[in-house]
Amino acid sequence: MSGAELAPGQPEAAGTSNAVVPTPATDGAVDLSVHPSGIVPQLQNIVATVNLDCKLDLKTIAFHARNVEYNPKRFAAAIMRIRAPKTTALIFSSGKMVCTGAKTEALAREAARKYAKVIAKLGFPAQFKEFKIQNMVGSCDVKFPIRLEGLAWSHGHFAQYEPELFPGLIYRMQLPKIVLLIFVSGKIVLTGGKRREDIYQAFENIYPVLTEFRKLPNPGEEDPLAQLAAAQRNAEKAKALPAP
Repeated sequence: MSGAELAPGQPEAAGTSNAVVPTPATDGAVDLSVHPSGIVPQLQNIVATVNLDCKLDLKTIAFHARNVEYNPKRFAAAIMRIRAPKTTALIFSSGKMVCTGAKTEALAREAARKYAKVIAKLGFPAQFKEFKIQNMVGSCDVKFPIRLEGLAWSHGHFAQYEPELFPGLIYRMQLPKIVLLIFVSGKIVLTGGKRREDIYQAFENIYPVLTEFRKLPNPGEEDPLAQLAAAQRNAEKAKALPAP
């Protein structure tokens, strides 16, 4: 094998361990010790960077590789895409690369390695160094509407709400350092984390605040959450009854 290609077992630079936090169970079970709210934010996008440790001729890459766009008048990087994992890479002539679109840490690493191998096969001495996750975006739905005006007034040091400019409230949490977009519908977007634990912790921190500013139904309307809780209690009572 040529020295320019990445061997499957090639060691990485220090600090790039293959250890990956497992994704949440998909069988509906939620670990309440980790997620007391009972809600698990789902990762929607991971942005990672890697250093290929060599200079790159982007024109050569654009000419010989598939699914590559390169227009130096518009953007200084070549844009490469792969289908599995479905991701996009921004490749710079300096050898730095940004990989976006993966939904797990493992897929982000896998995609970055695939891009590096494609470039290595074109004859560049590409390495795989300094892989690092720079940003994670997660989202979830608390299933109840939120009074954004009251939340913005009560948490003015952290919250910004200008509905004329943007429909969501921007909440800048300090610890962990996460930015949350909170919408009146109950949809939440969390961004700025470098670890999924930060995304999870930020949501657990904000969840009691969201429940405090839950928008109550109009007079005469029944609270759907109360209806759901009553249905669950009735189901539990039915299970407790002895079989006929």
